[in-house]
Amino acid sequence: MQDNATPPEPQENGPNIGTVADAYARNWVDRYAPSATRPYLRLSRADRPIGTWLLLLPCWWGLSLAMIYDGQTSWYDLWIFAGCALGAFLMRGAGCTWNDISDRNIDGQVARTRSRPIPSGQVTVKGAVIWMAVQALISFAILLTFNAAAIRLGVLALIPVAIYPFAKRFTWWPQVFLGLAFNWGALLAWTAHTGRLDAPAVVLYLAGIAWTLFYDTIYAHQDTEDDALIGVKSTARLFGENTGQWLRRFLMATVGLMGIAVIFSALPNASVLALAVAIGGPWAMGWHMAWQLRGLDIHNTDKMLQLFRVNRDTGIIPLLFFAIALLL
Repeated sequence: MQDNATPPEPQENGPNIGTVADAYARNWVDRYAPSATRPYLRLSRADRPIGTWLLLLPCWWGLSLAMIYDGQTSWYDLWIFAGCALGAFLMRGAGCTWNDISDRNIDGQVARTRSRPIPSGQVTVKGAVIWMAVQALISFAILLTFNAAAIRLGVLALIPVAIYPFAKRFTWWPQVFLGLAFNWGALLAWTAHTGRLDAPAVVLYLAGIAWTLFYDTIYAHQDTEDDALIGVKSTARLFGENTGQWLRRFLMATVGLMGIAVIFSALPNASVLALAVAIGGPWAMGWHMAWQLRGLDIHNTDKMLQLFRVNRDTGIIPLLFFAIALLL
């Protein structure tokens, strides 16, 4: 996760022409993808996989806690696991494409984003709309393999996805809207397994939103100066020098809410040992978030990007504990 935050310098007629400023160095898109596909894959953030992880991990949390909750596992759960992974990749790509279509005029004014495919002229708006539709339709085909309740939830997820790009224009808390969209998978995967939406899944969803507020506030600190110049709002600008205090609050909310979700997921059918192991997940996640706070430097954009990226590991930690609890 701690890759070099600075992409390689583009070489004339080389594979790195058109790279995006905050992409991973030597990512697979720049190295292996056919040149004609690279602008579209960059539009989907395929060269920056952290977003796919952050969308996917709440899905896997929801699935694993649902299996702990009802004590049932089946081969179909393997498809839910894989379907969530495919869907997260595709819907993250579709969502990012929609975000870049909506922000095409803003992105051209921000140093970190003016190299993105639309403001840099690599992809037309019409091409981006077609690409978004292709990704969304394939995602919908995957969604149709789930039960009816999960399908309905999947369709409802489009509401926060559609609103998010505009949130920074009307609220200082656009990260809340990102959290609503990015953690929807916790509800969907739980429902895909159980056939219904239960209270522990909703509490887990709220925990994910608190986590999103934590990591995306860190991420937003890369753009505070440009955002101030063009009038774009964010929690990073709102909190300013008090960011550390707010991040501690989000940390406590994440751990507390996830702990409650774990307890109420485990009580019906899990053993005491399984409950003890599962509750270790949010505890260990909290320590990883606290470690990030020790390295926080809101004036160092490279450090902020590095800390944001390690949240893949933050989200994997509780999943490992939930997986072990399932075996007990």
